[in-house]
This record gives sequence, structure tokens and C-alpha cells, in this order.
Amino acid sequence: MDLISFIFISYLCFLMAVGAWTFRYNNTQEDYLLAGRKLGPWVTAFSERASGESAWLLLALPGAAITIGMGELWSVIGIIIGIICSWYLIAEKLREQTEKYNALTIPEYLHRRFNDTSNIIRLFSALIIAFFFLFYVSAQFHASGKVLNSLFDLEPIFGISIGASVIIIYTLMGGFLAVAWTDLIQGILMIGTLVVLPVVGFIELSNSEQTLMDGLRSASLIFGNNNESLVSGQNGIAALMLALGGLSWGFGYLGQPHLVIRYMAIRSSEEVAFARKIAICWAIPGIIGAFFIGVIAMMYFGPAYFQTVDPEQSMPILASELLHPVVAGLFISGAVAAMMSTADSQLLVSASAITEDFFHQFLNKDISDKNLVKLSRFMIIILGIIAYCIALYSEIKGKNIFGVVSYAWSGLGSAFGPVLVMTLWWEKTSRIGVISGLVTGFLTTILWANIPELKAIVTERLSSFVFAFCVVYIISYYYPDETKRSN
Repeated sequence: MDLISFIFISYLCFLMAVGAWTFRYNNTQEDYLLAGRKLGPWVTAFSERASGESAWLLLALPGAAITIGMGELWSVIGIIIGIICSWYLIAEKLREQTEKYNALTIPEYLHRRFNDTSNIIRLFSALIIAFFFLFYVSAQFHASGKVLNSLFDLEPIFGISIGASVIIIYTLMGGFLAVAWTDLIQGILMIGTLVVLPVVGFIELSNSEQTLMDGLRSASLIFGNNNESLVSGQNGIAALMLALGGLSWGFGYLGQPHLVIRYMAIRSSEEVAFARKIAICWAIPGIIGAFFIGVIAMMYFGPAYFQTVDPEQSMPILASELLHPVVAGLFISGAVAAMMSTADSQLLVSASAITEDFFHQFLNKDISDKNLVKLSRFMIIILGIIAYCIALYSEIKGKNIFGVVSYAWSGLGSAFGPVLVMTLWWEKTSRIGVISGLVTGFLTTILWANIPELKAIVTERLSSFVFAFCVVYIISYYYPDETKRSN
């Protein structure tokens, strides 16, 4: 066993130990799902960043930078803007509102905020979360298989099986408290990877006669995407749609349940401002660094190398090549841990949607806190197995992480983003407007993503968000709640 492998395995054992240690602190649903609302600003900020930027940032974005080139910079800009907007528009108000309505989940908050006696908001929200998170979690399992393949030369299916097992067991034991505290460590390792690796790469390539544009032109010949162009060689409307498609990644940050739940768990709303500064200072160098990891890997190994090697494995391959084994082992461990932090958060949110919002509230079952925690753990196992099967299917069919994450990101961001922004910032938002927005974001994503002619025009991340936002506004304006109408 080499040093990188030893550090990687040791780190995974450490995470499992943290999960076992925090097991005893999860006595109630609030403990298990929100860590008792006692997280400080540092833990909150790093946990939000580690969960938000997982396999997508460390594997998929560098891979896209290799195959698409400069055109992927629009995604970088969109992601940074989206993170900033989420912290300013959602964080503080949502923390205050969820405490006011004593809500542990987003569906529960919307239900109580609009006094939805029909329970439709709660039911639709729970179904949307469970559906899209199955795809999102499967992408994290799939990513763990790719990293284990690059490290140990394991078959991806075995890697997926190992990664899924560790993630499910870890989440099962530790709950949100374990997730949040280990996210602090993982967030530090991630930002180290995203800053140190491209800097080392630039130094390594500094004596090379090949310029950045030379490398991108070579990649254009291999991948046929006009990699040196910001709009991939497109003109007019096509160029505009390409730019908007990349920028549209930012919309998703306004409504990702596994991210906004961090805002709900912070100790007090007064600490949001400090946490926001930490998160933004992490995001700007981190997102830019991920893009340049892909570009440097493309220049270091050559574009032709990635005709036979998966571009989404560029980060662990480059780290193993350029860094000391100890540092490489820690950084690659951080990458897998980031996938775990996202998957465990999503499993927790999905389980809470089913146990708290469906069984406990919608079906009105009188279940003790202790049994609710047991039920949540049982649902984590069931959902984890389903996500594992989807990950195996994606591997067999050759689907990439980028596409699966984009689909789930669009569905969740479009269903909940417009609803949360309007609910928190516009008093005239109505119950029927919220229901209409949830359904529009959900259905538009599914239909748009599966109709090639529509997807060729503009990504579902943009279309579904815009449609859902307009629907919430129009329906709320023409069909206000009775209490608001009487006022």
C-alpha cells in the first residue's frame, strides 16, 4: 500500500469514528436534522461550502474545463454570483422565519408560513426533494467510484459500492452534527486542493514553451468545441444562450434544500453576516481554482491524454502527479470527503422530508422523537440503496456526473428557489402561488431535460427557474390569500 492510499483509508476511518462518536448526541429530530440549531458561523460557512461544492466542483468542473475550455468560465461566474446571492437573499431571513414557525425542514416552513390546511405544500415539497435527491446522491456515489478507480485501480462498480457503503453508514450514525463538524475539516482540505494544486501546476508549467492559448487550441482539435473561445465559437443568439446557460448555475443556490438547511442550523441570525464573509472568501478562489485545475491538467498531460482517460478524473490524477504523497493523499481524501458531505446532507434532507413531513405531519402519526430518529435512519438506508442502484445504472450507461448533477440541481433550484425568494421578500406571495411554483419548477425541469430540441436552445436550469419565478408572481398577484385580500 502506498502512502497516498494509507492516508486516504485513514481519513475515511476518522470520518467513521466521528459518526460513531456523535451517535449519542442525536436524541431528538432537531438534534438529528439540525444539530440543535447550535452551529457557529465558521462551522456553518464551511459546512455550506463543502456540501455545495462536491463531486461537481472537484471532478465535473475540471472535466468540463478540459472538454469545453474557456466557455466554461460562464459557469464559474454564475456559481460565484449564486453563492453570494443565496447568502444575502436567503440566509438571515430564513433563519429567523424557520425559528419563528418552529420548522425543522423547508416543507414544514412553507406549510406553516401559509397555514396550508390541505397539506399540499408539504406533500409536493417532500416528493420533489426525495425525487431529485436520489439522482443527486447517486452522482456522489458515482464520483466516489471514479476517485477510487484512479487511486486503487478498482473497477468503478466496486468503487461505487465502497463509497456508497461508507456514506450510508456514516450518515446513519452521526446525523447532521457529524456532517457539519466534519464539513469544517473537509472544507479546509477542499480549499487547499483548489488553491494549492493550480498554483503548483502553474509553477510546473512555467518553463514550458506552450502558452495557455496554445493548449486550448490543441484541445479544440481534440474535442471540437473551440476551447479558446468564451462562447465556444458561437455567434448571436447561440452565443447568448451559451453564456446564460453557464450563468444559470447560480440560480440553483437559492433553493438547494441541503444548503439552505445550514442557514436554519446556525446559532443565531446575528451570526449570519460573519458566516457569509467566510463563505464568500472560500467561494471566489475555490471556484476559480477548480476551473484552472482542469486547464492545467489538460496542458500538463496534453488533450490527447483525455481521449482515453476520463477528464472528470483529472484532479486526483494531477494531485498524484505533482504533489508530495502526504499532501496528495490529504487533498484526494478531501475530495472524496466532499462527495460524502454532500451525499450525507442530501440523504438527511430526503429522510427528513419523508419522516417528518410525510409520516409525522402529513399522515399525522403520533410518533415519539426517539422513534422518529429510528425511522429517519431506516429511510436513509432505503434511499441510499435506491441512489446506489441509480449510480450503477449511470456507470453502465456511461453517463457523466456533470449531466446528472445539472438535472438534479435544476429541479431543486427551480422548485424551491423562486418560492423561497418570493416568500421571504414579497408579502403578497400566496399559498396557491407557492404550490404553482413548486409544480412548475418540478415539471419544467423533467420535460425540458428530456426534450432534446428544447435543451438544444437553452438549459433547463435557466428555463425552469424563470418559468417558476413568473408563475409564483402571476398566480400570487391574481389569486392572493384570503387574509391578504381582506387587508
